[in-house]
Amino acid sequence: MLKEIRWYLELALFLALSLVISWLPGRSADWVGRRLGRLFFFLLKERRRIALENIERALPFLEAQPGWVRRTPHELARETFENLGRSLLEDCKIYHGHGRRLIDTVEFRGQEHFERAREKGKGVAFITAHCGNWDLMALAFGARIQELTVVARRQDNPHLNDVLERIRKAYGNRVFYKSSALRAMLGAFKRGETVGMLIDQAVGADEGILIEFLGRPAWATKLPAYIAKKAGTPMVPAFIHREGNHHVMTSYPELIPSTASDPERAAAEDVQALNRCIERYIVEHPTEWYWIHKRWKNTDGLSAPVPGGSDAP
Repeated sequence: MLKEIRWYLELALFLALSLVISWLPGRSADWVGRRLGRLFFFLLKERRRIALENIERALPFLEAQPGWVRRTPHELARETFENLGRSLLEDCKIYHGHGRRLIDTVEFRGQEHFERAREKGKGVAFITAHCGNWDLMALAFGARIQELTVVARRQDNPHLNDVLERIRKAYGNRVFYKSSALRAMLGAFKRGETVGMLIDQAVGADEGILIEFLGRPAWATKLPAYIAKKAGTPMVPAFIHREGNHHVMTSYPELIPSTASDPERAAAEDVQALNRCIERYIVEHPTEWYWIHKRWKNTDGLSAPVPGGSDAP
């Protein structure tokens, strides 16, 4: 009973605040989003701690990459929260029907890679991560290029989950939830459809492959590699980032699956290669990745068994 009351209070607070926020003009909304994110940075102490620890431990890897611009963990973490605040305001605008300009101004690059993959007739798996405003990426692609399905995790608060589902289904997109996604995804690919998959969250050892991510061992979902083998569906890495006053979605060439004879090694190499794509994005846009979650859970004392992997696009 108390949990249900809390859920409704959270929903009411979100709807009230988001309605007010949704009417803010573009520049004002961006300014408010940054300040809201900075407020979260100071108030959400545990999330701030996680972000700072993740960044500090990833710095040796990041600083060794070509093109890395040296910045302190505090600066990177604070700007990460600011970007999350900006994305939150953008999603509020979309939820309340004031986000069409956001969608119409997204710039698409590398569309030829998606078209080439789609021509194979086996559907397309967009492989992405919690980068930039990932919900906006799916909405803009669905509204302007081709409807797609996103794979998501249900929120603990079912009422807030309904709000997120409404956002994700805007402009014709669909949602598959992880608990029952595999069969639905295989069916979608058989029909030649496009599915977006976020692959950068920690998973358990029973459903993951141990890889190297930002210089540390991490469990990563093996679902993309399984789908590529089972359905022959092309895997196309795609990400969104902020550029000036608009967003850019970039699609990269299809990942060519590993030719290793051992199925387990082939899957591990494919998953490692996909995560290399995410690493490259983080090097280029370090404050637009989701540093605030526990990406490296249950890996103490472990080392990634698969060295290297394919280079990022």
